[in-house]
Amino acid sequence: MLSVLWLVSFCCYILGISSPIYGLLAFGLALMTPIYVGSRLRRFRDNGLDGVVSLLRGWAYIILVFFYGGLLFAIGQFIYFAYVDHGYLLLSITNMLSVPETAQALQQMGMSAQVEEALQMMGSMRPIDIVLSILTNNIIIGIVVGLPIAALMQRTRPLS
Repeated sequence: MLSVLWLVSFCCYILGISSPIYGLLAFGLALMTPIYVGSRLRRFRDNGLDGVVSLLRGWAYIILVFFYGGLLFAIGQFIYFAYVDHGYLLLSITNMLSVPETAQALQQMGMSAQVEEALQMMGSMRPIDIVLSILTNNIIIGIVVGLPIAALMQRTRPLS
C-alpha cells in the first residue's frame, strides 16, 4: 500500500506541473509516508507480535516496507517514464527554469552552468536509470526515517 500512496503522490506531482493544487496534494501525500509506515508498524506490533516489538525488529520491518514499496513504485514509474512521459517532465522543468525571472536568479547565484549540465544529464538518462536512482533514494530514506519511527513504536512489554 505504500507504493500506492507514492504512485498517487507521483501522479499528483506530474499533474501539479500544470495545476498547483495537485502539487500541494503531492507534497501532502509524500509527507504522510512516515505516518502511514508508523501505523503499519503499530498494527504489526499489536496484531502480529502480541504487542511487543524491539527497536531492531521494528526498524527491519520499516526498511522492508520501504524496500518492497519502493520496488512496486519503481515498476509504476518505469511504466510512466518508458511509455507515457515522452520527455514531458524534462520539458516542463526546462520551461520552468527558462522563465526570465528564474533564469536571472540562477545566473545571479552562479548556477546557470550547473543547471544546464544537470538538464543535459537528465535528458540523456534512460527510464531505468531514473527509476533506479529514485528507488535507491527511497530505500535510503526508509533506513534513515525508519529508526525514529521504530524507536517511537517499540514496546518491550505488552500492555495488559
